Amino acid sequence: MKTPRVVTATDTPPQGEATSATSASAPPRPRGLRHNTRWLMVFLCFLGMTVNYIDRATISISLPYMTDDLNIGPEWQGVILSMFFVTYALGQLPAGALIDRYGEKKMFALGGLLWSVVTIATGFVRGIGSLLVARLALGAGEAPAYPSCAKSVSRWFPVRERALANSVWDNGARAGTAVAAPVVTALIAWQGWRMAFWVTGAVALLWVALWLKAYREPSAGGGISAEERAYVTAGGARLEDAPEESGSTAPEEPAVRWRDLFRYRTVWGMMIGFFCLNYVIYFFITWFPSYLVDARGFDLLKLGFYGALPGLVAIGGSLLGGWTSDTLLRRGWSVTRARKTCLVCGMLFSSVIAFAVLVPSAMWALTLLSVSYASLAFSAASVASLPADVAPTPGHVASLGGIQNFASNLAGVLGSTTTGLLLGFFNHSFVAPLMLSGALCVVGALTYGLVIKRVEPLRISTV
Repeated sequence: MKTPRVVTATDTPPQGEATSATSASAPPRPRGLRHNTRWLMVFLCFLGMTVNYIDRATISISLPYMTDDLNIGPEWQGVILSMFFVTYALGQLPAGALIDRYGEKKMFALGGLLWSVVTIATGFVRGIGSLLVARLALGAGEAPAYPSCAKSVSRWFPVRERALANSVWDNGARAGTAVAAPVVTALIAWQGWRMAFWVTGAVALLWVALWLKAYREPSAGGGISAEERAYVTAGGARLEDAPEESGSTAPEEPAVRWRDLFRYRTVWGMMIGFFCLNYVIYFFITWFPSYLVDARGFDLLKLGFYGALPGLVAIGGSLLGGWTSDTLLRRGWSVTRARKTCLVCGMLFSSVIAFAVLVPSAMWALTLLSVSYASLAFSAASVASLPADVAPTPGHVASLGGIQNFASNLAGVLGSTTTGLLLGFFNHSFVAPLMLSGALCVVGALTYGLVIKRVEPLRISTV
């Protein structure tokens, strides 16, 4: 016979239904810098993600200049680039669980220390073997970044500010990619590719020092004013999971094993939806320059100028997505309605990538691709908010962030490979790859709309 269902305190009432009441009873937003520490914390996360992506991109920019020195044939270049995603994707799963246990400050710093040392060490490699080891280690080191940032926002921000805050740190990926090209190229021109790794790795070490010095735990008492704490707590910030060193105690909660999270329909919806979203984003990261050159005839000058446009537009799309989701919440929409509206609409609009193959003008194609990338970024702000919105307890936020990011990075491995296979099969035509990307955007919209029924804390049941 089934025993009565046990529901944690964080599940009552469901966030998806209680937003209006919570907003109405919340204290006013505190004014002044000392009462807005949470925005400094998310800026530190933004800097961390920016440095993360600069170090990640250094190999892509440097690889053409490394081939002669290290005797790297074309058959090895793809393997070298893909090795990062193996440990990065797999590393999401333990990283999320460790962050929930030891805190985002420690784990983000530990990951940053590892990836900075590995980046510097890459400047000393002497062959393919040591380079492959470095790539595997870099993926493991960078794995804690995403779930750490999601965890930080869940603890520092009320629900109605969460999507915009997530869009801020998430834009570090785009900022880092944009900054890497001119900076790494200049370093290579100055002192060669080895110097590029040494400098970018040293910058990562500086960020680690800044993070350890400046980041504060919101539940430790020293990094947040009483007014700001009251504001974020009343607004649904998940502060209950104070790290062990804070000395605070949380109410006893039913245990939820990490593997039990995979039993929830919502979690699978998060995984499939983010896989579809990232499949298309990785097209822009990997094959987009080749599309402009091979399919649209761009020369190097045009590629350098126009190729940056979709990424720049996507930054605006991300901020707009976060602002829209939070604004809807402040106007009384439930979390379910606000998040799913942004997720579904963004994914549907991103499907215009498929129409890029139908327009004769290269500028029209570039416009459609920019709209697609911006729409994906629009949805991504709400995607980053889902772990905090649906975690059954505050101690599962990073675990859920790692799980959905694991699925999304499988798209990085499969997407680039599938596009290459389709190009080979269809005589270097981008029609099939872009049509598939557009179809996956629609699948992602349907997943967020239908598979995820409610955006609220997962219910814990005992049998």
